[in-house]
Amino acid sequence: MAKTSLLRPLAVAAAGAVLVATGALPAAAADRDATDTAAPDLAGVRAALQATTAAGAPGAFAVIRDHGGKERTDSVNVGLADLDGTPMNSSWRFRVGSNSKMFAAVLVMQLAEEGRIDLDRPLREYLPEGTLPADWTMTGRQVMEHRAGVYDHTNDLLEQAGEETTSAFEARIRTKVYDPRELVAMSVGHGPQYTPGTRYSYSNTDFVLMGLAVEHLTGQPYPEVLNERIIQPLGLRKTSFVVPDQQIRGAHVTGYLSNDDRTKPLLDSTEQTGSWVWSAGAVISSAEDLDRFLTALMAGGEGGLVSDASLRQMTAALPTPTAKISYGLGLRRITLSCGDVYGHGGIVQGFNSQSFTTPDGRRSVVVFANASNNGSVTQGLMNTLEPAFCGKQPTAAPRTGFAPASAPVGSLPVVEDTRI
Repeated sequence: MAKTSLLRPLAVAAAGAVLVATGALPAAAADRDATDTAAPDLAGVRAALQATTAAGAPGAFAVIRDHGGKERTDSVNVGLADLDGTPMNSSWRFRVGSNSKMFAAVLVMQLAEEGRIDLDRPLREYLPEGTLPADWTMTGRQVMEHRAGVYDHTNDLLEQAGEETTSAFEARIRTKVYDPRELVAMSVGHGPQYTPGTRYSYSNTDFVLMGLAVEHLTGQPYPEVLNERIIQPLGLRKTSFVVPDQQIRGAHVTGYLSNDDRTKPLLDSTEQTGSWVWSAGAVISSAEDLDRFLTALMAGGEGGLVSDASLRQMTAALPTPTAKISYGLGLRRITLSCGDVYGHGGIVQGFNSQSFTTPDGRRSVVVFANASNNGSVTQGLMNTLEPAFCGKQPTAAPRTGFAPASAPVGSLPVVEDTRI
């Protein structure tokens, strides 16, 4: 994987214009070769974003950043940042949801490099006594790969049979403050779901466990470790972990939870404690900061976050039941027509995003919409990735004969962490 000299200077904030192309960003990867990736298909990106707003999101944006031979940022904003009529602004903060798992994974890999945790030993050895039953043998690696058989505690907190999604949010999520050990106890009460290592099943509890391991091994609260090891060294000025504070400080997009009954109005869900997903989903950040984080991560040892060896482990993704989607150690791999990209998605009440980068860190793409509980909105965001990374596809020649039509180029399924 190509390397870059990081930690790098603070980036210029992304412009809020509907479409911006600029070379003003700092040279994040001067030592990379100057070979350009395909120019993004901005019309295709815009069309996908417009589909997300047509599906029910007030607004959406995409930020595409190129590093290396040519520094360039393209921002496409569509719709509104709030229902008061404020235009969408791609430089503002938002809740990143499960993108938080990448941050937790980096902390764990740093501790593994320091010899504080062996990912191939039972994870319970690195947790406070009694967190997991003595006969639970799943390893840290299996937990980070979502192959541990750990029940997802969020199933107990989301809507139950006959309950409206917004009612569940108000009753158990918006203001409720959970101790992370309480979340794990919910999961443990359901018992192991399958023999560890035998299959894949996405579970937010997996990364609550990794957050608890970080606290136990460092003797520090999780927010402090995150701040000292990632946020401050990278200069992530718009990134924070403020559980159980309900507010997003500074300029931010307003998030809206869709009702199950689409005839009912959207619910402003911006203010929430985040404690119900904790280290698995409570980070607040921005497109600019997510780009900086991903660029540093994919630079391996020269990026200042993890070693080359750790990065190889994180990106050694295994297949999932979802076509074109694989999962490594806190990183999702998506296969596009032009190659693989790495990153994660994030959905938390009112906020919906996807953050990915090429393996060499040359291009990052962060896409966002301010609505959740709407699979069509998520599908629209997924559909931005192909044109953003791979550019405009050539017009297909007319088919002859009776060969069956293949799926559209770049067609991606909605990923499995969308129930939130």
